[in-house]
Amino acid sequence: MKVSASSLRKGNVVDLEGKLYVVLSAQNIHPGKGTPVTQLDMRRISDGVKVSERYRTTETVERATVDDRPYQFLYQDGEGFHFMNPETYDQVVAAEDMVGDAAPYLQDGMQVMLSTHEGVPIAIELPRLATFEVVDTEPTVKGQTASSSYKPAILSNGLKTMVPPYITTGTRIVVLTEDGSYQERAKD
Repeated sequence: MKVSASSLRKGNVVDLEGKLYVVLSAQNIHPGKGTPVTQLDMRRISDGVKVSERYRTTETVERATVDDRPYQFLYQDGEGFHFMNPETYDQVVAAEDMVGDAAPYLQDGMQVMLSTHEGVPIAIELPRLATFEVVDTEPTVKGQTASSSYKPAILSNGLKTMVPPYITTGTRIVVLTEDGSYQERAKD
């Protein structure tokens, strides 16, 4: 199906000359003079090569037919990341390079949106927030106020993030999966 280049967003899949590309970022640029353009940074699904394309906003591109469904993360092994469709119990295996930066955020049983093209996983969308335990951080210093600067912490998934000074080792916190930034203390 043909769509205007300016309507594409991150995660959309396009078909260029018979090859599928997933959009990593889409930016509409409106210069003071001239025609507005859309800058697309994309990754070729077959081999992971990244490309940048620029289209006039009036140009159209072929959007691939993709099946977006909720899947449940099961486990990771040598084959890749295993997901299950909760309605049909069908399982699919996603390659490590397809999951990419989302890998550390995946937890057993986590619901994700998986985009498949002809049964092959091509893109993943995580829930916006995820909860992890702080496994290592600097001790709290008496007299430090909550408005002071953040301190580094290592989470149970191995990622590093910055947390407020009152967060201690063993505290469960909620992070934004887009960039791993601290949001709040977990309410459980």
